[in-house]
Amino acid sequence: MRTKIVIFFSLCAACLAEEGFTSLFNNKNLDGWTVHPARTVDAWSVQNGTIVGNGDLGKGYLVYNDDQLRNFELKLSYRFPGKGNSGISIRQRPDPTGKRAFQSYHADLGHVGIGKKILGAWDFHTPGRREHACFRGDSLVIDPQDKPTITPLVDPVTTQDIDATGWNHVHIIVKDNRFQFFINGKLASEFTEHLPKARRLSRGAIALQLHDPGMIVAFKELRLKNTDRTTP
Repeated sequence: MRTKIVIFFSLCAACLAEEGFTSLFNNKNLDGWTVHPARTVDAWSVQNGTIVGNGDLGKGYLVYNDDQLRNFELKLSYRFPGKGNSGISIRQRPDPTGKRAFQSYHADLGHVGIGKKILGAWDFHTPGRREHACFRGDSLVIDPQDKPTITPLVDPVTTQDIDATGWNHVHIIVKDNRFQFFINGKLASEFTEHLPKARRLSRGAIALQLHDPGMIVAFKELRLKNTDRTTP
């Protein structure tokens, strides 16, 4: 009598979606990252496999040690147990004007209730050029003369889609002059800039922000897909 053995293989859709992504965080320590300013090193720690920023111990950035990132997709999860203001800097580079530590395009994060000017917004940390408004729910186009046009997104993320004290998921897509910011699978805000290339931020680092005293923010599951490898 023959015994028929049937083996079932389950192909995980989430695994397929992660094809090409690499982890930016080893869940153990901050190898591969640099705290800026260095005096705030105690403000960042690893606790139970998550990166934790404590605003009472300093204000600044945790910078991933690759300052040549251009086109990519970034995914991560974040959590605010209380109130706070944070975010993710994109194409970050030292600010030649000295007005800021860094220039960057900045995807703003904060606690539910902080308002659409922060949570789900794009911010322009760009001294020396116009710092546009691009709030949650906005699609911004910047023309070659630096004139902004804003139109409302269709079905953007709202505070009802965001867990006030639990984990939320971010997906940022950067391709040339277009930047998209998703929270929990829904578009929060986006912008496209048509300024001359010399006026744009073309490459830079990714950095996590710690903005205010009294706040705690946590990050986990940070992973990156570098699409420069497949983009002409």
